[in-house]
Amino acid sequence: MKLILTAGLLICSLASFAAGQKAGRGDAEFKSLSDRYFAAWSSLNADNAAPLYAKDPDLVFYDIAPLKYTGWAEYDKGVRGVLGGFESLKLTPNSDLKVTRRGNIVWTTVTFHLSAKPKSGGGQMEMDGRHTAIWERRAGKWLIVHEHFSAPLAG
Repeated sequence: MKLILTAGLLICSLASFAAGQKAGRGDAEFKSLSDRYFAAWSSLNADNAAPLYAKDPDLVFYDIAPLKYTGWAEYDKGVRGVLGGFESLKLTPNSDLKVTRRGNIVWTTVTFHLSAKPKSGGGQMEMDGRHTAIWERRAGKWLIVHEHFSAPLAG
């Protein structure tokens, strides 16, 4: 009887450990995707970010300005105009990435620091912001199907 109980406890412990490992790998996977996201946009080239996004025409993406973009094509066109106004852009994620998974849907939240130099000569811009992305697993790849990119109002 002791042997059966010990074996049962060992199996439960291993199952808990395996579940914890799987969750840890998922967080590492999304840490990597998040780092890739911020590096892509920091390059000032929307082509580098495009592979991270689903291309459905009715998806909604919230950026700093304008209020919203509908579909990747509109987002791509609009953000190229915004990016063209910068000499340099550096988006640095903070260490507060949170990953929440529900089957083939994951949402991530993270705060970041933006450092940019506009082409207009307006001097260096510095600001903190927040990013929320909803990812969907499609054909073996995680793609952003909605995002919210914003900064708090100056206080």
